[in-house]
Amino acid sequence: MFRHQGKSRTFNHNLRIATILSFVAGIVNVSGFLEFKQLTTNVTGHFALFINDVAEFDVWKGTIYFLYIFSFLLGSFLSSFLIEKFKENKKLNVFVLPTIIEFLILISIPIAVYIFQIESPNLIVSALLFAMGLQNSLVTKISNAIVRTTHLTGLFTDLGIELSQLFFPKTYKDKDKIKATIKLRIIIISFFFLGGLVGGFLYSRMGLKLNTLIIPAIVLMVSLFFDDFRFRIIMAKRKYNQRKTVRN
Repeated sequence: MFRHQGKSRTFNHNLRIATILSFVAGIVNVSGFLEFKQLTTNVTGHFALFINDVAEFDVWKGTIYFLYIFSFLLGSFLSSFLIEKFKENKKLNVFVLPTIIEFLILISIPIAVYIFQIESPNLIVSALLFAMGLQNSLVTKISNAIVRTTHLTGLFTDLGIELSQLFFPKTYKDKDKIKATIKLRIIIISFFFLGGLVGGFLYSRMGLKLNTLIIPAIVLMVSLFFDDFRFRIIMAKRKYNQRKTVRN
């Protein structure tokens, strides 16, 4: 799930990582919005507000939205940079690096707010956008741009296009591939929505507030450990079968 790339990557690999990361993004999105009334998984709205402030010659006010946009961009850059930098190291799973950084950001925000009493909404929103930039770049590179998990605009656009293609079987003959992609889009949207519901429930009903971010952090770590454990089991079985074949 976090290891396979290129030809070795299957639909199920993309499905698993899409499920996990869209769920994480859904929780982060709702938690950030409920706490700060700011979107924390994409920058479309922030860009519009930045342009509006600039158009009204209130440039200083607009710099905070520029900071949000830059944070997302920086997260995307760092994720891609780390993956490219260490991808030649066959012993290192390079996709773990951005995921661990995202985990550390999500887990450190509740600690900073409630233990150290740090009150800096703009800094926290920027940190969340940085984390989502990391995640979006990670999943884009690992899936070869098939999966995106932090915002739904592109997903609904792609879904609409692919649904329309089903009505033109003569032009789009690979119906099974189109259906598989539609399934992937629907699952991403569904788990983003589910993450939002879980995040809203934990934040408001359970009163966890920003402690809700601990949940997606745990989900990320459990996913990494499970993926690594599963990989080790598969490799151990292969070695066992190879030895068995040699002996026979």
